[in-house]
Amino acid sequence: MNDMGKTSFDIIITTDRTMMTDHHGKEFIGFMSTSPSVGLPEFLWMYLCCPKPKVDKYGRPLVASYGLRKVEAKLLESGFNAAVIDPDYIDRYIDKAKVLMVGHHDYFAFGPPSSEWWLITGREPVNRKSFIKLMSRPSIRRAKAKGLKIVAGGPAAWQWFWEPDLWKEFGVDVVIDGEAERVITPVVRDLIEGRDVPNYIFVGANMAPEIEEIPEIRYPSINGLVEIMRGCPRGCSFCSVTLKTLRHYPLEKIEREIMVNVRHGIVHGILHSDDVLLYGSQGVIPEPEPLIKLHNMALKHYKTIAWSHASLAAVVVAERRYKLMTKLMDIVFSKSEQDYIGVEVGLETGSPRLAKIIMPAKASPFRVEEYPEVAEEAFAIMHDLRIIPAATFILGLPGETEDDVWKTVELLDRIRKYRSIVVPMIFVPMGALKSDKKSGIKGLKLTRAHIEAMRKALWHSIYWGQDIIERFYMKGPKYTMVRLLLKAFIEYAKWKASKIEEEIESYNEIVLSIDEEKKRSEKTLVSQLIGR
Repeated sequence: MNDMGKTSFDIIITTDRTMMTDHHGKEFIGFMSTSPSVGLPEFLWMYLCCPKPKVDKYGRPLVASYGLRKVEAKLLESGFNAAVIDPDYIDRYIDKAKVLMVGHHDYFAFGPPSSEWWLITGREPVNRKSFIKLMSRPSIRRAKAKGLKIVAGGPAAWQWFWEPDLWKEFGVDVVIDGEAERVITPVVRDLIEGRDVPNYIFVGANMAPEIEEIPEIRYPSINGLVEIMRGCPRGCSFCSVTLKTLRHYPLEKIEREIMVNVRHGIVHGILHSDDVLLYGSQGVIPEPEPLIKLHNMALKHYKTIAWSHASLAAVVVAERRYKLMTKLMDIVFSKSEQDYIGVEVGLETGSPRLAKIIMPAKASPFRVEEYPEVAEEAFAIMHDLRIIPAATFILGLPGETEDDVWKTVELLDRIRKYRSIVVPMIFVPMGALKSDKKSGIKGLKLTRAHIEAMRKALWHSIYWGQDIIERFYMKGPKYTMVRLLLKAFIEYAKWKASKIEEEIESYNEIVLSIDEEKKRSEKTLVSQLIGR
């Protein structure tokens, strides 16, 4: 990073430690920052999932969240004196700063999977505690009293509406919800010059930036993550991504951002999209040529790559039509230093009835009624090709019945033999369902089906987690301590899961006895009524 000789910054861009970290170079360890510390002291838990990054002499992290880097790039492009600063160093600059900008994926642990851990354990996840600790610093409060303006944004901007008291307590002047490239510059300029700015700005599809308006990062991103496209054409009602316009980055733009990382020594990267397999496609069927070109280009520069997200239907149609999954893995394993590739996928539900209501295009180009079979086939393809998915499914969706949940349990049984991590999530109102406050974590009443789904997911992840750590993950002496801690956590999870199973069995026996007693009472009442 260039030595700019800066001793102050007009605009500080930051976040808390759970976001300002490289997760030991393994992005999916970041999921642990959405949980309370489990089986380990909190300081060890934070070391395991959120180690401090290296910084330069000004406190600027050598790598930072891609979203913060985009904001930084836009402000620098607009001529502002701005920088991403590590949270441990903001006290150096906060007294002279004019604007503090914060971003987060899950400010208050209302998003998945934080809300699930909170519900299950009854304890605040470390990401929530960490962010509140950051915003409660005396230095920020003093600067706020002197006129500092605070702007919050990022994927979790909606969560400020769920914590209005903290919005007021922390003195957040503006919350920007959505793609911010077109609004950041005027908002910051108005704040600095003392003009009125709305407390909340929603950026809808009509304000989405064109590709040429999206700046390229100036400094490295965490784990070499680069965006390849924005938006998704599937239109699932629970997802905020479907509200974004579909846009694909040209290969040249992607390559320039990759080179920013490579020039700073970042040679392991993540291709980021809400469905990597749809890069270059205008619909839901993958296009071989753009994807092959993308992977060949990325592996000219990166030694290893991962995908942020892919859809199960795209996996299946790509392999059935073109053997494209096989071709892509041939490229990856022949041109990189890796023997597996990781990706996050949305399993969502095993119920075709519910899928038809909330995600009718999730299985496209296949019929939504075929979704469980499509999902199972995708897992089989990924298992054979050494693609390791971290899969999520949702409990408490609007309109969900107990039979829908049992269908999900059946699907979990069907994918049991395929290498993957499976994580249950409690529905959080986002996307087209943002206004639905009755469903999800606040309205969910756990049933035996919910508990069985969570139990199966836990044992599935413990079994395959051991396999993944032993065969693929975090090889080499530099990861010795982290591997030991991960193994200790898995052993604790196995012990805890056994205890939970005992409690579940007791719970089920109680529920069954209540059900039987209820049936007997109903029969007695019917008999009495007939006798009358």
